[in-house]
Amino acid sequence: MTVRSNLDTAAALGQVTEVNKDTFWPIVKAAGDKAVVLDMYTQWCGPCKVMAPKFQELSEKYLDVVFLKLDCNQENKPLAKELGIKVVPTFKILKDGKVVKEVTGAKFDDLVFAIENVRSS
Repeated sequence: MTVRSNLDTAAALGQVTEVNKDTFWPIVKAAGDKAVVLDMYTQWCGPCKVMAPKFQELSEKYLDVVFLKLDCNQENKPLAKELGIKVVPTFKILKDGKVVKEVTGAKFDDLVFAIENVRSS
């Protein structure tokens, strides 16, 4: 299966795909002109744990958006640094391979607003 067909399957099922420093950019590229929402979190972050089920719900609501999550652990630190993460959770919304919106903190309403905004542009 190709990355693209895996993405289409995940989106159709309303799934959040776990990425790492090696898989993130190929998946973003394969998403084409679809919006990509990346949840950058850590295992120990309380607000991240609160947002996780809400993020899952969004993936089930917006089937035309690719939802990814990145554990900002030691292994993925280079990618987290490249994406300019300062706090967790941070949500990055990409379109055509570029970050177009960012929501920091467990701000669900702000995240929904940002997703709606990118989808309608």
